[in-house]
Amino acid sequence: MLRVSDELEDMKTRMLLSGKYDANDCILSIHAGTGGVDANDWAAMLERMYLRYCEKKGFKTKLLDRQDDVDYGIKSSTIQVEGENAYGLLKSETGVHRLVRISPFNAMGKRQTSFAAVEVEPDIGDDIEVTIDPQDLKIDTYRSGGAGGQHVNTTDSAVRITHLPTGIVVTCQNERSQIQNRETAMKVLISKLTRIAEEAHKENLNEIKGDQSMATWGSQIRNYVFQPYTMVKDTRTGAEVGNVDAVMDGDLDVFIRAKLSQDAANATV
Repeated sequence: MLRVSDELEDMKTRMLLSGKYDANDCILSIHAGTGGVDANDWAAMLERMYLRYCEKKGFKTKLLDRQDDVDYGIKSSTIQVEGENAYGLLKSETGVHRLVRISPFNAMGKRQTSFAAVEVEPDIGDDIEVTIDPQDLKIDTYRSGGAGGQHVNTTDSAVRITHLPTGIVVTCQNERSQIQNRETAMKVLISKLTRIAEEAHKENLNEIKGDQSMATWGSQIRNYVFQPYTMVKDTRTGAEVGNVDAVMDGDLDVFIRAKLSQDAANATV
């Protein structure tokens, strides 16, 4: 049960949500970056962090696609998040997240820096404003590559769609049929193109390029330090929290509110 102070903070946060799609559901994607097996593990840790955040907010989540690494962790994960203001709250998480810790995969016990990229797009549902030329799409089907057991499809039902003008690639393998996977993948693609178009303020999709920034050193929006001290700090707002465990358990409100307040202040300048 929320305390009065928490309810007031949530009310203040909602007042900062004024974007066109802020009230919408969203599509959240995580991609492992530089750092080898540690980066794959980091991507899996971020996936858990966001699932815990959504659980705390009462959001409903659905795994659309998950690419497991051969050795450990995940290469990527795509999650549909349903709930009031889901996109408005999570949109500022888009960017590169950097982890510093003693690597459990290093026999010498050395510190390892690894990276993962997060993308958040609004789920615009049936309110489609982006027109896509079918000739701009390359659609491939393949066998689902799950972790094993009953979750692996026995037919080539997984779908990969490449939008040729922008180079954006989306995949879906967790629906029951190829048709459903294709429909879901198209939904994710439309959401990505919508966000890019909104940010670029361009009408010609041929001029729009996806986010080409690499998930590596110097491009991070947030640092998560586990050793030699514990701290999570946002490079954009300066917001920081010393309790790493709480953050990894989904306590992200400090960072989200700080970024929303910063964006609101910048909008009035």
